[in-house]
Amino acid sequence: MQKQFDSTLERMADEVPSMRSRPVLLAVSGGVDSMCMADLFLHSMTYPDFAVAHCNFRLRGAESDSDAALVEAWAERHGKRLHLTEFDTEDYARRTGMSIEMAARELRYGWFAQLAEEYGYSAVAVAHNANDNAETLMLNLLRGTGIRGLSGMREVSVVPCAGSRMSGAESHAALEGAAPVPLIRPMLAFTRKQIEGYAFSRGILFHEDSTNARTEYKRNRIRNQVFPVFSGINPSFVRTVCREMGYFSQVCDIADAYFEERLPSLLMPGKDGMDDSGCSVSLERLRADPHWKYLLYRIMERYGFNSSAASSAAAIISDSGTVGGKSFRSENHELLMTSTGIVIRPLAPESRRLSSSEPIMVVRGDGDYHFNGVSFSVETVRWDGSLPLRQPHGVLAFDRACMDFPFICRRWMNGDWMKPLGLKGRKKLSDLFTDLKYGLPEKESAIVLLSPPPASEDRGDEPEHHVKAVLGVRIDDSVKITGATTEAVFIRLKPADGRE
Repeated sequence: MQKQFDSTLERMADEVPSMRSRPVLLAVSGGVDSMCMADLFLHSMTYPDFAVAHCNFRLRGAESDSDAALVEAWAERHGKRLHLTEFDTEDYARRTGMSIEMAARELRYGWFAQLAEEYGYSAVAVAHNANDNAETLMLNLLRGTGIRGLSGMREVSVVPCAGSRMSGAESHAALEGAAPVPLIRPMLAFTRKQIEGYAFSRGILFHEDSTNARTEYKRNRIRNQVFPVFSGINPSFVRTVCREMGYFSQVCDIADAYFEERLPSLLMPGKDGMDDSGCSVSLERLRADPHWKYLLYRIMERYGFNSSAASSAAAIISDSGTVGGKSFRSENHELLMTSTGIVIRPLAPESRRLSSSEPIMVVRGDGDYHFNGVSFSVETVRWDGSLPLRQPHGVLAFDRACMDFPFICRRWMNGDWMKPLGLKGRKKLSDLFTDLKYGLPEKESAIVLLSPPPASEDRGDEPEHHVKAVLGVRIDDSVKITGATTEAVFIRLKPADGRE
């Protein structure tokens, strides 16, 4: 294992030449993967100069402190520089509306990037292994991903630092103008079984994270519930999946080359390329390409539009009806459709806070609908009390008299709030999503329902942000079914393939 590890470091140094002259920063959690990586670095004949970094996320009480003590003792025993920090991860997750997993990821990578910049480390090394890579592929498939998501993790990439939202003690993570920091994954070729075998054979001390057995985290669910089934079918499935991801990576490179080659011919006259100021694409030239939907996805992706928005835009273009006048918004850009082209331009700063990636849709009555990549049906029924109030997952039922047709569908926005059924007081949707452990993909696909204000009513914060339901999740207390209800509206989510 040591020989293969050293060979991997040699290959990585060809991509990151500074590794030959400057130390590497190792991200060490105290788990078996990272402690094994530290031992392999320690005994490497290639680039033994390194320092150690450990984050205490304060999520597991004494167990988290014990991990920090283990890493500190290891660094002291072997005479290696150690960087330690603590984060109030739960508070950061609440403030940013992130899941705990995403909050911890942003905090640690921001800190790693700051350390590399401050101390001149050539790269940050993390201990992702072959099993982690296979898990990432499955998560990407479930979230919806392009070819790049099927390629899994790369051995050499850059530290994903996004610290602009941090403040106070976390402000060190914001590195505006700093050069990208190389991120290396020298353990990707090894399975978890190999790593555990190496650790036991060398007597390496490590701690087992007790949260690894909890299934509320999606990655743990895949690891503990799905992978054992795959292993029963193919005991070597991890190696098989990782091998296939290598082929997917090559396909991704081919697709990248195709996109870059075709892009100039798609742009309207006077547009030489794509930049932050936007671009203009000819609909006629786009449609003429046999792979135009993929090209559209890649163009929109560059300006922050998600795959659901790209799918909706493609559906509009495919339709023989009117294209002009349709619009979409990402966090920083707006896409406008005209009869001849697609124009993408930056949003004015004051428009960005409440931008949405989908146009508003009006639900005028019973029927099937598709919005923001989600399909659902709407049905009105006479209410006589014979149906259960508690509905299965994905089904909402509310009093038609409290929110009659037409009502509005849109993506959720910062500032949206509701009074969830059975609870007192307001609750921000960002807090609700945190409680539900929503990550970015789930938030991007979240749809809210609200009544349009009367034409004479000023559109202030109340009508703009008091939502009456989150599709498939919750209803507001104001639209609940009561003893006085005579008609109920049922909204049912439909599978992606449209079947009930």
